[in-house]
Amino acid sequence: MSKNIKLNLNYAGIPDNEINAYADQVKRAHKELNKGLNDDTKYTGWIEWPINYDKTEFQKIKKIAQKVRSDSEVLIVIGIGGSYLGARAVIEALTNQFERKETEIIYVGNNLNPNYINEIIEYVSDKDISLNVISKSGKTTEPAIAFRIFRNLMEDKYGVDEARKRIFVTTTKRKGALYKIALQEKYVKLNIPENIGGRYSVLTAVGILPIAVAGLNIDKIMSGAKIAAEEYNNDDLKNNDCYKYAVIRNILYGNEKNIEILASYEPKLFYFAEWWKQLFGESEGKDCKGIFPASVTYTTDLHSLGQYVQDGRRNLFETVLNVQKSDTDIVIDYDNENLDELNYIAGKNLSYVNQKAMEATITAHVDGDVPNIVIDIDSLNENVIGQLIYFFEKACAMSGILLGVDPFNQPGVEKYKNNMYDLLGKNRIGEFM
Repeated sequence: MSKNIKLNLNYAGIPDNEINAYADQVKRAHKELNKGLNDDTKYTGWIEWPINYDKTEFQKIKKIAQKVRSDSEVLIVIGIGGSYLGARAVIEALTNQFERKETEIIYVGNNLNPNYINEIIEYVSDKDISLNVISKSGKTTEPAIAFRIFRNLMEDKYGVDEARKRIFVTTTKRKGALYKIALQEKYVKLNIPENIGGRYSVLTAVGILPIAVAGLNIDKIMSGAKIAAEEYNNDDLKNNDCYKYAVIRNILYGNEKNIEILASYEPKLFYFAEWWKQLFGESEGKDCKGIFPASVTYTTDLHSLGQYVQDGRRNLFETVLNVQKSDTDIVIDYDNENLDELNYIAGKNLSYVNQKAMEATITAHVDGDVPNIVIDIDSLNENVIGQLIYFFEKACAMSGILLGVDPFNQPGVEKYKNNMYDLLGKNRIGEFM
């Protein structure tokens, strides 16, 4: 069992015999996951990726990151969903958001709002920039439009030849519109493995290049992911916290708890929760099944959603990310006048108060029939975040199989895309790119 990530089931309300009843199903699902490792159509390449990732490309990523950090004030990352959420989750979890960065990371291609894009164009107008566009197909509307806009901006700013040296393409190895553009324009290209879907791709070049540009230690991230890959590669439910979490989610779902709230008392994990929501939402939400993934940051959201969680519909459960060690702390001073009546906690650390707020909230919510799964995390660093990413990826795959859905496809997203293409006239005049 990992010393850095521990599953605490004291507040889940699920007896051991209910969990252990899934042992045979877990063994079959584990076998099914591993059976597809050599099949590119199964999208399970992420399972062994932390162990067998492309070491040559990894060194290439480090060199690109070094170049970008040396000649660019801003790296513009163009992508949507899994093409940017994982990188943003890691970067925001492990860096000081108020500290001036050597190279700032800005994200576009994740919406179609002209105000948002124009504000970024204005912001980078007097800055040296590089661009990393991430897409398997190159045809997804939001990033495709953003790439056209920002490629033109860079060519106007630097000229075609210099722009080529500042544009980095992360796409499939031998096919797709973006691959063809990269080939034609001679952009430096990084590969998205064919057998790894977007929401499972954060540990590939998709996430690792922006993370490296942010100055984080990508070797430690991969080392942590490898630890998790080895630890959770067993079908013994009693000794696999990752699979145990998946089982408990399914038991609660069977008990009409069909909304899971990922809760954290660490604001740095806001975008980690956004990544988690896509991971579970796209993996499980199909065939009219699935737990709806939501998220909160406490104690902030106790003052907006706390009432609903405590007394609203009883179809909720919470998974709490409990970061046990804080990098910094504040001691609450004693005040002679005590007009704010806070002297009862004078001399205590703010991290202690935050911890007690968590304990009080968990107890209150459990008493209100909101089961809580607690995931204790030793601290936030590169090694641990690598473990945590893999923990949730593996748990999500297992949970989807137990639910009876394919956790690696997303047929539902094609409906709105096709409707949008019809309204915009794509099917009448050909493709955009």
